[in-house]
Amino acid sequence: MKPKSSFLFTTTSFAAAALCCGTAFAQADGAATPSLGEVIVTDTPVSNASVVLPAQQYSGTGLLLRSKSTLGETLSATPGVASTYFGPNASRPAIRGLDGDRVRILNNGGSSADVSALSYDHAVPIDPITVERIELLRGPATLLYGGQTSGVVNLITNRIPREALFDAKGGVAGKLDLGYATGSRERSGAALVETGTDRFGLHVDAYGRKSSDVNAPIELECGRGGLPSLRRRICNSANETYGGAVGGTAFFDRGYVGASVDTYRSTYGTVAEDDVDIRMRQNRYALESGWRIGTRAVESIKVLASHTDYTHTEFEAGDPATTFAKRANDLRVEARHARIGTGFGALSGLYGVHFGNTRFSAIGEEAFAPASRTAEQALFGLEELATSWGKLALSGRIENSRIESFGSAQTPRFEVASRDFHPYSIALGGLWNAAKLTPALQDWQLTANVAHVERAPRDYELYANGPHAATGTYEIGNAGLSKERSNNFEAGTKWQRGANRFALNAYYNRYTSYIAQLATGAQRNPDGSSDAGAGNLPVFVYTQVPARFYGLEAGGNVRLAGGRQVTDALDLELRADSVRATNLQTGEPLPRIAPWRAGSTLVWREGAYGARFGVDYFGRQDRVPAGDVPTAGYALFNASLDWRMKAGPTNLLWYARIDNIGNRLAYSATSILTQTAPGRAPLPGRSLKIGLRASF
Repeated sequence: MKPKSSFLFTTTSFAAAALCCGTAFAQADGAATPSLGEVIVTDTPVSNASVVLPAQQYSGTGLLLRSKSTLGETLSATPGVASTYFGPNASRPAIRGLDGDRVRILNNGGSSADVSALSYDHAVPIDPITVERIELLRGPATLLYGGQTSGVVNLITNRIPREALFDAKGGVAGKLDLGYATGSRERSGAALVETGTDRFGLHVDAYGRKSSDVNAPIELECGRGGLPSLRRRICNSANETYGGAVGGTAFFDRGYVGASVDTYRSTYGTVAEDDVDIRMRQNRYALESGWRIGTRAVESIKVLASHTDYTHTEFEAGDPATTFAKRANDLRVEARHARIGTGFGALSGLYGVHFGNTRFSAIGEEAFAPASRTAEQALFGLEELATSWGKLALSGRIENSRIESFGSAQTPRFEVASRDFHPYSIALGGLWNAAKLTPALQDWQLTANVAHVERAPRDYELYANGPHAATGTYEIGNAGLSKERSNNFEAGTKWQRGANRFALNAYYNRYTSYIAQLATGAQRNPDGSSDAGAGNLPVFVYTQVPARFYGLEAGGNVRLAGGRQVTDALDLELRADSVRATNLQTGEPLPRIAPWRAGSTLVWREGAYGARFGVDYFGRQDRVPAGDVPTAGYALFNASLDWRMKAGPTNLLWYARIDNIGNRLAYSATSILTQTAPGRAPLPGRSLKIGLRASF
């Protein structure tokens, strides 16, 4: 990979200069400059909708201490969430046994266009170091963003400021993050500066991350550069990522208009092959506007629009092989009506439209999907009724999707075809305050969600036809696929008394036409011929089967010492989950399903000091399809320390975190590499990360 080590120096210098300038500005102005705190820009559209759905959110120190180099690994300790782990550089969240396009990833409530769902070795082009808040949405509100049963991951930044941080006199605020991790010799840095008045806001950020091959608990073979060796590192797992953004907003008496431009660049090894690198580039242009209309029919309107230009090229031993490109335009308009009093309670709601147009192409010898265009339109709505006993939420979504394959003159096996789909989905959720039954249950709430969800097949599920090097298979789409349909039920209970809390959710999803990628037992050469010979690949075909997913998720907190104040307390956090997924046509388990997990973390805080010590145990996963490799159970220990202090107007947070303290050898049951390259890509070994966050 081509080094760009000077970028980290530049980023760090920019951050230091910004920090100094901000301090000088505050001192020269003679007034206290507000510290850049948490900006709440949640895109859950109804103010109290989160109480209806079991959702998690991470921000501030909590997000900082769990942040990893990929989104999937950052969220993987959340009950119900695993990681598709394709080495330390590429992973998406897998939620309740579902991954790929069944997990929608949003960028500030809008589309995040990339090709990470197409292949496990394709990274999500958003670095967690730049994210201020992560929300995991479930229940009726997920239908506002698509037809998915598992959940929605919303990544929130403040690149388009949505509210004024300063008064008419103006001001400046900022943040600096610096980190170093021993396990991969990772150096990371990010800087953010925001300024403005009550009439405009400006945001600028830059970031960089560079790492070497990642530590492994055992010696692994590596043939990179044609020089075979044994090393205690995961071969070809080095990474270099950098980027930044500029955004600005004009504020008016009744609304705002803002825009942003951001860029992401990454070069990383694919782990599956010693000499294959991916060089990725994404530019995203976004517009956003919100207006308070003030009528009963339309209280407010919000508009989000974006254009994304994405390209990545896969290099084999330095030579370009296959180039993937995606161009996407996205428009979303939401209108919220005023609260309406009824005989049952107050009714709040939101309605909207969504338009998406995406063009995809793959050019090269390992292009396994044809050039295509996907045009989508959708109508959606959510109504929430607040009653004396709790809440009810009803949501719906109607879509139209047209998917066209343009074929390829260079690759005759790709067909020219088009399909139209008209999915619809509906969901009903409720929350009941148990105190209405008896005062003895005043700390308890019960929740339930029921939904019928439909999803149109994606372009690669319909038209794929070629060798997929990352998975070591020959993939064939099915142009005759129908909509994927599921009926889903979820029930949960929550209890909270002071700092003590507990939550338990159970779910059952029944698919009548689940789109699965199944082995046929046949083999093909990479050129598409079926002749027998060395180098043949197993053939997998996208097929619809009846399927069943069900599971449990639990979490809670026990206050062991201290009062209600979190600044001086000792807590025990608890978490556990389990999911089972079955192909009802064959009776076999579906592949890459997470085993049962249980974990706990002891959390101590005393004034400016904090410490965490945790363990997560992963059960053995031997419930796998015939021919798949089972994974052994294992326990991973982790710990962290943090210390807060002030230096003039600057708040400093020093922290240290150590992962996999016991340097335990472990393999992920949800990683395709565990099956296609057994033993090649274990989870990372022991690593100590030290860092500093400064904000003013």
